[in-house]
Amino acid sequence: MSDFERLQSEFQHGILSGDDSVLAEILDSSKEKREVLFGVYKYAYASRLVEAMRNDHELLQTYLGDEMFDEMGYAYVAARPSQHPNLRWFSQGVPDFLKTTEPYSKYPVLAELAALEKALNDAFDATDAPVVATADLAALAPEAWNDLKFQPHPSTCRLDFSTNAAAIWIALKNEETPPDAVTLDDPSRVLVWRQDVMPMFRELTTEEAMMWDEASGGIPFGVLCSMLATYDDPDGAAARGAGYLHNWVTSELLTDVSVGA
Repeated sequence: MSDFERLQSEFQHGILSGDDSVLAEILDSSKEKREVLFGVYKYAYASRLVEAMRNDHELLQTYLGDEMFDEMGYAYVAARPSQHPNLRWFSQGVPDFLKTTEPYSKYPVLAELAALEKALNDAFDATDAPVVATADLAALAPEAWNDLKFQPHPSTCRLDFSTNAAAIWIALKNEETPPDAVTLDDPSRVLVWRQDVMPMFRELTTEEAMMWDEASGGIPFGVLCSMLATYDDPDGAAARGAGYLHNWVTSELLTDVSVGA
């Protein structure tokens, strides 16, 4: 390694870790001391990372306000240095950071709002895959339906929220005053996915959330309908299951339907 490469490595280490030992090899300029010059680079690096966080969490920034968001952002940069050359992935740990780090952990809505934005970003970037069409279901023999198994599209993500983060997100997106954050009596069950090129989400009923979760785990349609019968109106369970399935297909939530063993 050349002296220049070594100095580059030490300079980078100093910016990433806060170690100022590299200052011994930096000269003062005619106008400013080396500590100030090095500090400009360190600040610019952290500032660029916080800017990337703003891009990934626009509505969280709106909710917190610029000053509080920046304070949170610099705390995140200090606690979780970037480990990936692509800035797209730097913000991946924001929901967990807000959930586990005071004072943000005292306000669960922050972590859940960040989790929703992360899921929508991830849905946009998810791998392309074919989608099941209604014609694919129509082509199946009636006797095969009990054994049908479903493969969710790679963009899908299920989230459970203890707060009204979903309602707050919608208000912020519509540039409306968001409701006060509240803790819900029952969890908000949210499904995130990409339809065509548009990431989106909707809240599920308890029954549909159960069916989606079990279907995603490989449970066949006949068993799913039996499970639905325990929720409400056993005689209408199959029809409700078919209705949920039809909605999943038209929403492009499934990438494959197969007849299980």
